[in-house]
Amino acid sequence: MRFSTLEHIFTHISFSIISIVITIHLITLLVDEIIKLYDSSEKGMIATFFCITGLLVTRWIYSGHFPLSNLYESLIFLSWSLAAIHIVTYLNKKKTHLSTITASSVIFTQGFATSGLLTEIHQSPILVPALQSEWLIMHVSMMILGYAALLCGSLLSVALLVITFRKNRNLCSKRNCLLKLNESFSFGEIPYMNERNNVLGNASFFSAQNYYRSQLIQQLDFWSYRAISLGFLFLTIGILSGAVWANEAWGSYWNWDPKETWAFITWIVFAVYLHTRTNIKLQSQNSAIVASIGFLIIWICYFGVNLLGIGLHSYGSFTLTSN
Repeated sequence: MRFSTLEHIFTHISFSIISIVITIHLITLLVDEIIKLYDSSEKGMIATFFCITGLLVTRWIYSGHFPLSNLYESLIFLSWSLAAIHIVTYLNKKKTHLSTITASSVIFTQGFATSGLLTEIHQSPILVPALQSEWLIMHVSMMILGYAALLCGSLLSVALLVITFRKNRNLCSKRNCLLKLNESFSFGEIPYMNERNNVLGNASFFSAQNYYRSQLIQQLDFWSYRAISLGFLFLTIGILSGAVWANEAWGSYWNWDPKETWAFITWIVFAVYLHTRTNIKLQSQNSAIVASIGFLIIWICYFGVNLLGIGLHSYGSFTLTSN
């Protein structure tokens, strides 16, 4: 069997499985606590991980180099990295709210990689002289792993902001209800007693609801911090190894290439996040806002710069195909 045919099979099987996983997650949003469906989605992510692994290994064998030479291959490796993060959390037997995020991210990256927009770069190219180095695996893999972990952490921070915003909005609406109740207190003792009983009953419900919501916010903040810390470490190693590689290939550690500049901006943004997150005086919402900004910066660095097709990293660019 030809390697290209085997790669084609792995690609479509992985995309089909991850589509089913997303459908299962949408069903579980409507119907809570279905253990069988949850187990099926986890097994689906494991199957997706092995399919993408087979795809990368197949492409590595017949191309003769590690598949990180263009945008298509980096997208496949990004999908593999997101699935690997999911597998690690699954093996820890802890429900970290990452399953929905990783599954959605994998179907987005895998779907875009297999779409008709990147048809021209599906074929494995011959490596340009700058990429014919042992630093290819070290630098690019660390950068992609860093992007994957930072994207997961940033999306958790976005979810934290959404839940916090809804919590504050609900508190404002409940405050308006209490003001209306206060107006009824002056009409007599009996209405006051009736309303007070209702308030006490609602207070117990709202207190339990706020407790679970606060617990969810704390979990999102905790796992977002852990994912971003890991991604920041990978990103730092990737930038440093890239600087060493650039000195060997181009004779300079730093050239202010568009890709290098945006990678440095990404590093600065998440360094600010780690500073605000570890500052006791600042609330978790402040660091979550920084991480949300970082989510956009990552996509500009990874994907937006490739649209320009300029600079020393132009080999990772692509042109949109039209029918």
